Amino acid sequence: MLEATPWDVVVVGAGPAGLLAAGRAAMLGARVLLLEKMEKPARKLRITGKGRANITNMKPLEAQLQEIQPEPRFLRQAFQAFFNRDIVALLEAQGVPTRIERGERVFPASGLAWDVADALVTWAEAQGAEILPHTRVEGLVIQDGVLTGLEVVRKGEKRAQLIAARCAILATGGCSYPRTGSTGDGHRFAEATGHRIEALRPSLVRFETRPVHAAAQGLTLRNIQVTLWIDGKKHATEFGEAEFTAKGLAGASILRLSRLVVDALAAGRKVAVTLDLKPALDPAKLEARLQRDLEAHARGTCGALLRSLLPLSLIGVFGEALGLDAAAPVAKLQGAKRKALLALLKELRFEVTGHGGWEEAIVTAGGVSLKDIDPRTMASRKVEGLHVAGEVLDLDANTGGYNLQIAFSTGWLAGEAAACKALGVLKP
Repeated sequence: MLEATPWDVVVVGAGPAGLLAAGRAAMLGARVLLLEKMEKPARKLRITGKGRANITNMKPLEAQLQEIQPEPRFLRQAFQAFFNRDIVALLEAQGVPTRIERGERVFPASGLAWDVADALVTWAEAQGAEILPHTRVEGLVIQDGVLTGLEVVRKGEKRAQLIAARCAILATGGCSYPRTGSTGDGHRFAEATGHRIEALRPSLVRFETRPVHAAAQGLTLRNIQVTLWIDGKKHATEFGEAEFTAKGLAGASILRLSRLVVDALAAGRKVAVTLDLKPALDPAKLEARLQRDLEAHARGTCGALLRSLLPLSLIGVFGEALGLDAAAPVAKLQGAKRKALLALLKELRFEVTGHGGWEEAIVTAGGVSLKDIDPRTMASRKVEGLHVAGEVLDLDANTGGYNLQIAFSTGWLAGEAAACKALGVLKP
């Protein structure tokens, strides 16, 4: 398979971006080889979304761009070439029906990410792409600024072999979940060939906090407001879920704030988050609610009152913070303690001391500088014949299916452009 005759397009990395790139290039008539260093394609895709695969989001283009950083406008051409309805149609044609859930998020109807991965592999092969697993790329071969091939090592072999190629597509993913094969290879190849790499850091990741409320571990609070504070100033807010963990906080709202937190901590700034457990009630309405509860529990205990306001596992947390014995009569909850309870319900505070690492981050922030990539083709501005797609680029997004859509769209556009260049034809 590693013959001297050049392949039209060689794709490095058989994840979502690589599979779409290989399939699209082969669909246009190119001879396509898809290289994967792991034992099977799409390892990370098979576990994404807790094994459910949030494939995309049905929000319109402009709304999706608002969820992406650092330069969402870069993706306009890619999204116009292949977008949410296109990936849904492709999967359904492969026998994978989908369903839309809260927040316009799209999942396979089966609830299995494995079905999505297998469908994309089958589709790419059906277009004519050849997939070669257990093949590690050692480097790109560049002559006078033009890509001519790749050096690879196959499993069980010690010496590198040359694969000649007219075009290549880097779709190796980022650095998150390295056990699935995402170990930053594409960033190293790109940097070695003159591309700028924006600082790599984990994103969509949990927080480590002080204090840690061990008694509440595993509790998920829903419909709360999370506020991020940097150097004592309110910086951002999110509405949704937060989960108490053994080291701090996780959950969708926490993940959406994590990019800001990671950067702030790296800059040595003081970071905190507060949880508003009663966001639907302003302070006056919350005080009126508390007064009603006090009257209803006038002959009861502080513990009974707190149970009317809080999940069971937070009662001890609040009791300790307020200096209240759960068995004490409600009459003890007056004056300063009453004000303190109201304040805690609206602003349960945590100092953020750290965050999760690459082994648990959902995506990578940073990557190949967008200044070095043509957004119309995903082609490198540094090396002729080289294209870049997916998480290896300096693009990342909030939770909700947006990151996979970036991979699908940039992969499709890169495959299309690389095939047209290799075949010497105009873009369809």
